[in-house]
Amino acid sequence: MTDFDWQGYALETQAIRAGHRRTHEDEHSIPIFATSSYVFDSAEQASLRFTGKQAGNIYSRFTNPTVTALQERLALMEKGERCLAFASGMAAIMAVGMALLKAGDHVLCSRSVFGNTVLTFQNYFAKFGVTTDFVNLTDLAAWEAAIKPNTRFLFLETPSNPLIEIADIRALADIAHKHGCLLVVDNVFCTPVLQQPLALGADLVVQSTTKYIDGQGRCVGGAVIGSEALIEKDIYPYLRTGGATMSPFNAWVFLSGLETLAVRMKTHCDNAFELAKWLERQPAVAKVHYPGLASHAQHELAKRQQSQFGGVVSFELAGGKEQAWRLIDATRMLSITANLGDVKTTITHPATTTHGRLSEEARAEAGIEDSLVRISVGLENLEDIKADLARGLE
Repeated sequence: MTDFDWQGYALETQAIRAGHRRTHEDEHSIPIFATSSYVFDSAEQASLRFTGKQAGNIYSRFTNPTVTALQERLALMEKGERCLAFASGMAAIMAVGMALLKAGDHVLCSRSVFGNTVLTFQNYFAKFGVTTDFVNLTDLAAWEAAIKPNTRFLFLETPSNPLIEIADIRALADIAHKHGCLLVVDNVFCTPVLQQPLALGADLVVQSTTKYIDGQGRCVGGAVIGSEALIEKDIYPYLRTGGATMSPFNAWVFLSGLETLAVRMKTHCDNAFELAKWLERQPAVAKVHYPGLASHAQHELAKRQQSQFGGVVSFELAGGKEQAWRLIDATRMLSITANLGDVKTTITHPATTTHGRLSEEARAEAGIEDSLVRISVGLENLEDIKADLARGLE
């Protein structure tokens, strides 16, 4: 298939068709271009490619047809102009920081983010003279009050990990832009199927393609999506130089994952909603965190901002860590792993896994109690998932 404009097509169609340029072999499935380098017709062409005067493949650290297909497909789905793929979700976040920040800059970050994200800003960017302050995700006044003259960007996850809190993306974009800052949103829990932060005013979207985009826990990857100007000027030079590159094989796996993403997300969401309602009725459960429930503090916002409520549920038990561990250990079918977005249901104890390297004080500020359990609800039969959890809840 030659170049084709998929802009006017629905997301489900883009997820299956966009980005594929058929070769002379007329293949129906996107091939894996397992090559590190490319051959030029002449020394002049090589020079033109390397200097950016002629478009084309140069070296697979930053140009590869399989990776390019993924980038084009994800950019369309996220309503962005350009996407760059990276070796992991954390590599994508690192790229945003390395590309946009310099010594003396300030970052404003939500307290409710993945533990490694906190450590990246707190421990590593701090070495280079970048300061970070952490604020309550849902407190708009706190965000605005914490912005400084040297604040470069605001960073957040919505829904958050692991408490599934919802940020008002449009309101935060307005606040950021009012003060000359960028808004960066980690969209891993929703994917572009459920939420498109760029359409709500965000400047950059970060994805961990490891999660729902793969969907079967096979490969690690990440992506950054935004405007052509921002990606080309700031993010692309870092990828080309720094080399946190996604492999062609992983890109091929993620392309396959995108083809079924919409149908998978619907079932993830349906199962999670029903499981959340069931958990609310269990005597051993003190509180359920799921935006589809009327009891959730940002339920109405989630209805406006997302097309469905997501596939992750977290809940607090009446006891502490011991009871949470007993519940987890009592399951037979659920996978005890910190990964999420898999067709297989996974269960973890955030305080000692995903956020285990944070200080006790930092976990308390983020609201991550020892009694908290997080479930990424898979595509198994819902009654089987309930029965597996019931063993521990009883």
